[in-house]
Amino acid sequence: MYKIAIAGCGMMANTWIEYALQRNDCQIVAFIDIIEAHAQEKNEKYQLSIPIYTTLKKAMVSQPIDIVFDITPPDQHFEMVKTALEGGCHVFGEKPMSDSLANSYKLVEIANTTGKEYFVMQNRRYLPYIYGFKKFLQSGELGNIGQLSANFQLNPHFGGFREDMESPLIADMAIHTFDAARFLLNKSPVSVYCKEFNPSWSWYKGDASAICIFEMEDGSIFDYRGCWCANGLNTTWESEWRASCEKGSALWDGAQKMYYEIEGLGSKKTGLADEENNSNEQIKEISPFALPNEAHYGCIDEMFESLKLGKRPQTDCRDNIKSIEMVFKAIESAKTNKVVMI
Repeated sequence: MYKIAIAGCGMMANTWIEYALQRNDCQIVAFIDIIEAHAQEKNEKYQLSIPIYTTLKKAMVSQPIDIVFDITPPDQHFEMVKTALEGGCHVFGEKPMSDSLANSYKLVEIANTTGKEYFVMQNRRYLPYIYGFKKFLQSGELGNIGQLSANFQLNPHFGGFREDMESPLIADMAIHTFDAARFLLNKSPVSVYCKEFNPSWSWYKGDASAICIFEMEDGSIFDYRGCWCANGLNTTWESEWRASCEKGSALWDGAQKMYYEIEGLGSKKTGLADEENNSNEQIKEISPFALPNEAHYGCIDEMFESLKLGKRPQTDCRDNIKSIEMVFKAIESAKTNKVVMI
C-alpha cells in the first residue's frame, strides 16, 4: 500500500485525489497546504478525514509517506520536491519541474543522489489522437520528417499570477507543446530562436505571443506559433499540427481530425491543385490509438507501473529536463535576440 501525501490543495488537486481514491493500492495520509482551509475543503468534498499540515516536513515527521503528489504552484516545486526526495519519498508532480532551469537541474541531481524517483506530469502525451499521430509519423510511410509545425491560438482570461508573469505563454503553457513535439519526433532540440511580443489588445502584462524555431538533433525543424490572447478562430489546447515529410504531409487539428496526403497522388509539384486528379480519396485518415487511460490518469498509470517495475516512465525528470530546457532557452533567446544552443 502506497502512502500518499497531497501537496497543494487547489483546483488541480481534485484530479490527483480522485485518481488515488480509485486505486486499491493507495492511501492518502496527508493533505498539505499553506492555507489549511483549502485542505479542509478537500476533506469535505470527498467526505474524508485526512490529517492536514501546512508543510511537508511536519507531515513527514508525523507519519510514513511513500509518494508525494506535488500539485503546488511552480514557484514552490523546487523546495517541495527537494524536501520530499531528501526525506526518502518519491515524487509525482505537476509540470513544470521548477520556475528556473538551474533549480530543475538541481532536482535531477537530487533524484540521482537520493535514489528516489521524480516523475513529471505531461498529460498531453497520453491522448489517443497524439498517440495515433505519432504512430503514423514514426511508421515511415511519409519518410523523414523535415519540419513539424504547431499553431497554438487561445484567449483564456485566467486572472491571477499568469496575467502578471513576464513570459506567460512560454513559461506557463508552451512546455505542453514543446514536450509534445519531442514526443512526436522522438528527437531532442539543439538550438532555438524565439521572438516574444505582446499584442496591443493583450490583457497580460508580459509577452503573450511568441514564435519559436527549434533545430532538432537530426537537422529537422520544429516551429511554434503561439498566442494566448487570440480573439477568434481559436485552436484546441493541443494546438494544430502539420508535419512536412519526405513523401507527403500530415495534419492533426488538435481535436479529432487527422489525415495525410502522399505527394504525387493529387497535387502537382508546383503545389497547385490538380483539378483532374485531386479528390478526397487522396486525403487519407489517420486513426487514433486506443489507450486504457487518458490524460492525467494515463500519465499517472505509467508512473505507478514504472515505480513497481523499477523502470523510468517517459516523463521521468531525467528526460523531462529536455522539455523544460526548451522553455528557458526560448526565453533566453527572446531576451538576447540570438540563437541559443540547448
